Amino acid sequence: MSQLFPRSADTALRVALAAGLALLIGVPLGALAFARTPLATGQYVPVPQPVRFSHPLHVGALRIDCRFCHAGSERAAMAGLPPTRSCVPCHHESWLATPAFAAIEHSLDTHRPVPWRRVTTLPDFVYFNHAVHVRKGVGCETCHGRVDLMEQVHQTAPLTMGWCLDCHRAPERQLRPVEQVTAMGWAPEGEPQAQGRALAARYHVRRLTTCTACHR
Repeated sequence: MSQLFPRSADTALRVALAAGLALLIGVPLGALAFARTPLATGQYVPVPQPVRFSHPLHVGALRIDCRFCHAGSERAAMAGLPPTRSCVPCHHESWLATPAFAAIEHSLDTHRPVPWRRVTTLPDFVYFNHAVHVRKGVGCETCHGRVDLMEQVHQTAPLTMGWCLDCHRAPERQLRPVEQVTAMGWAPEGEPQAQGRALAARYHVRRLTTCTACHR
């Protein structure tokens, strides 16, 4: 009977050690798994804006090029947004007096930009240059999805390191002629891989997978 107590204590110790080990392993693994879910990456989450801006109307129906509003996309690290004054000439004055355009009127009166909310955000320790990607033939929809179909824009890509590296390891799969970078729904003619390799050679695209390519 006296031998039961040591055995019970030994069993309890083993259970405690196993539970502790499972906790030490499970918590980090769980955190890593959570970091790749839409809850952590912000993927698919609609971002409300101070002004209801319809991309299907402006991009789809009116055929306004992405670079009209995001002029920095092919010449700067940031794609940027247009000043409020550049939006006004396109709309009738009677529209500007409506509640829907209240944020626009306030911006004009105060000479401050409309407080647009960012949809696609990368951590501060990640370096990304829009111009490099656009000038090499990476289309807008590759990273941002079919924005021309979104009444309320959301982030379509996970933007994880693995997602970025998949493209950097084989960039030819995502390339298109530079004159088609803003074309939504674009599809290559002929054999996609052959065209991708040809474009990679034409634009001198390198497979950058070093740490310093994105972390500087």
